[in-house]
Parts: sequence; structure tokens; C-alpha cells
Amino acid sequence: MASSRLPRGALTLKQFMRRQQVLLLYRKIFRAIRQVPSEADRKYLQDWAREEFKRNKSATEEDTIRMMITQGNMQLKELERTLALAKS
Repeated sequence: MASSRLPRGALTLKQFMRRQQVLLLYRKIFRAIRQVPSEADRKYLQDWAREEFKRNKSATEEDTIRMMITQGNMQLKELERTLALAKS
């Protein structure tokens, strides 16, 4: 009987789904940052976002990752609200 084991290092379904959530959040943040009118502010926010994601790259605890995703979504919403106010 053939073994149906996953290769070493393969992500579980839950890990894969969390990874997709993190990547989606990353893309959404950078799309929002593109709308910042000041080039200096845009550069600062891009550097900040990259550094935050790099700093937390090695997190493996499920609850911690979920909390960071929630916090990131709240910060994204705040940025979007600020940009909407600046446009009006």
C-alpha cells in the first residue's frame, strides 16, 4: 500500500489558510499605501509595513498569528478611514 503522507515541510490546511490570510492582508495594506498622497509618507508606511511582516515572519503560534491578522486588519481599516477623510 502506498504511503499518503505529505512531504516534510508541507503545510497543513489550517496553516495554508492562515498563510493566505496573511498574504491577502499584506497586499491590501500595500494597495492602501499607494493611495497616500505624500511620497515621503508613502515610503515611511511601506518600510514600516515590510518591517512588521518580516519581524513576525517566524511566528508559529496559532493564536498569536490570528491576533496579528486581526490587529493588521484594524490598522488597515484605520488607514483607509484616514485616506477617505483626507480626500473629502
